[in-house]
Amino acid sequence: MKSPAALAAALLLAAAATAHAASSVMLTGTIGSRAILIVNGAPPKTVAVGESFQGVKLVSLQAEQAVVELEGKRVNLRMDTPVSIGGNGGGSGGGSRIVLPADSRGHYMTQGTINGRTVTFMLDTGATSIALSAADAQRIGLDYSKAQRVQMSTANGVTVGYKLRLQSVRVGDVEVYDIDAIVSPEPMPFVLLGNSFINRFSMRRDADQMVLEKRY
Repeated sequence: MKSPAALAAALLLAAAATAHAASSVMLTGTIGSRAILIVNGAPPKTVAVGESFQGVKLVSLQAEQAVVELEGKRVNLRMDTPVSIGGNGGGSGGGSRIVLPADSRGHYMTQGTINGRTVTFMLDTGATSIALSAADAQRIGLDYSKAQRVQMSTANGVTVGYKLRLQSVRVGDVEVYDIDAIVSPEPMPFVLLGNSFINRFSMRRDADQMVLEKRY
């Protein structure tokens, strides 16, 4: 049995770890001048400007956008797009678990990075690999000009895409390396987080959340 001093130290360490854990925050609706927020997968909470919920303070609100603050860091939220804030987002990426809340349309959206550059992902089990538009590829500095050309079937018929490997893909504190991706010339509103990423995880649905546990 631990001594009182050892137990107190363990509790302090646990509290510190909790205080510095990243928080997932999503703006899921508005009621007048109040925002409806989902924080860390908890039930939606209506918050007024200046109020806080689970350490997340609503700073301002306008049409389908909000600014929130956590641990002195301010972040812009767009409707139904989860954002991870606080914690050690610039750390090693050694985490193993991703939890994605469903948005109002039943889609699993999250911000993350490709090769260290920020993108917005949509989980898509029907996509063979990570897929992004040429515009997104150019924005994050991804040179696909010498990549392997492949045929792609799209809503507008067959087109030519570019197959390449991404150095790293990160969601929250989980990072994986050397991932297949396809760059499409077609415009896309999001980057599809497809099976070249998903296959490295076990996946289960838990109520309105999708939980991914890293396998390798």
